[in-house]
Amino acid sequence: MTSDPSATGFALAPVENVRRALLAAGVADTVAVFDDSVPTAEAAAATLGCPVGAIANSLVFVCGGEPLLILASGAARVDVKLTARLNGLPAIKRAAADFVLEHTGQEVGGVAPLGHPAPLRTLLDTSLAQYGVLWAGGGHHSAMFSIGYADLARITGATPTQVR
Repeated sequence: MTSDPSATGFALAPVENVRRALLAAGVADTVAVFDDSVPTAEAAAATLGCPVGAIANSLVFVCGGEPLLILASGAARVDVKLTARLNGLPAIKRAAADFVLEHTGQEVGGVAPLGHPAPLRTLLDTSLAQYGVLWAGGGHHSAMFSIGYADLARITGATPTQVR
């Protein structure tokens, strides 16, 4: 693991956007870059030695034609009907990879909760609150950062909600 993304030879821009966004939000730049890809909650948890539930997956959906970011525990499968009903939203559908890239500037498997071209409406899985340290995507499938639940909610402007 390294904190220098150039050491792994991948594009710097999305990871640097995440680093800048963290610092601008007043939290530490805890972005870590791994030698291997961690594109799933299971892979990330195995690499980090943490519970899969402590991984905050950044999942992009389409809701009313607009992007909706749901930060969900790696142990949760988002129930889109429940989430829509609880939040008074129209139907929520999984976004295509090109839609995700367009709205986040990041590829599926490495989407971060911040560092996007424009802020996204965001929902935060309340089950993540049980973990002292969360790990979220760092803008690339080989980068992640650590953060607490309260800070994650604050820096993303997320609405806490049940997702399953």
